[in-house]
Amino acid sequence: MSRELADALTGVLRPVLGDTIAVENLRALTGGASRTTWAFDAVTDSRRALILRTGPPDDVHASMELEAAVQQRAAAAGAPVPHILAADNSPAALGNPYLICDAKGGETIVRRIYRALDDAGRARLLQQCAQALAAIHRADYRGAGVPPADQLAGWRDQLDEMGDTTATFEWAFRWLAEHRPPLSEQVLVHGDFRMGNLIVDDGGLAAVLDWELVHVGERYEDLAWFCIRAWRFGAVEELGAGGLGSVEAFLSAYEAAAGMALDRVAFRWWLVAATLSWGVICRYQAERHLSGQTESVELAAIGRRVAETEWDVLDLLEGGGPR
Repeated sequence: MSRELADALTGVLRPVLGDTIAVENLRALTGGASRTTWAFDAVTDSRRALILRTGPPDDVHASMELEAAVQQRAAAAGAPVPHILAADNSPAALGNPYLICDAKGGETIVRRIYRALDDAGRARLLQQCAQALAAIHRADYRGAGVPPADQLAGWRDQLDEMGDTTATFEWAFRWLAEHRPPLSEQVLVHGDFRMGNLIVDDGGLAAVLDWELVHVGERYEDLAWFCIRAWRFGAVEELGAGGLGSVEAFLSAYEAAAGMALDRVAFRWWLVAATLSWGVICRYQAERHLSGQTESVELAAIGRRVAETEWDVLDLLEGGGPR
């Protein structure tokens, strides 16, 4: 498989890097149900580290060509993203749609990132995350085919399809329906902007990864998702924004970068929505295991976090939660 894939990659990259290209050191990094990530070297008169992402199309994730387009537009707006060499929705060349980009050095494992940061490093990275989100949100998405999405409605449907719910989830859905703030400006939304999907190097934020859930929506969705408890990976509540700093420090840094004021009441609504969404995701992952669709200890373990998420939702609805 690797040899065949290397040969196919060589053919894909010849128009980009020249006829003398050779593909070496091809190795799989991750392999999920939908997409696989490979690392390899493209060798011409120099050696260039590249990343291949490939997998079958589905109805949930953005196409490879759309991912490439929005990353290029986000980069033009100032967001740190890997340089893309090629992307194609056709399976003709590699057997599945694909995206090829430059590899970026740095760390993605969150606990290693935390251990390497002092207080000044955390504050710097928090500010860089806010600046990156502001850049993504000002990117021009028009004409790129980015779909709109109401993630909350999607998770409501997902829960109904499973035929399972909890009293806390139902209360939260009802509260959100009754208190939804007025619609704000529609922007390019990353959809999964969080620790774990960022590359961090000695200079701080090096790249924003994993654009599969990109869509058009409200900026508060990305801001709130970054601040749910799951994505601070055990850090204390005072570091509620990605385990890096306070939520207020994050929002203030975003306001400075975006040149606008945020509505704190709207943000709190979106924080409840994001926390509830994570709870439904946890329940759905458990269902994949329990139904026999994908037997996995990891999925079962994620399902055990439903109760943790219910606590977070209740805390927020009682006026507590991250400050």
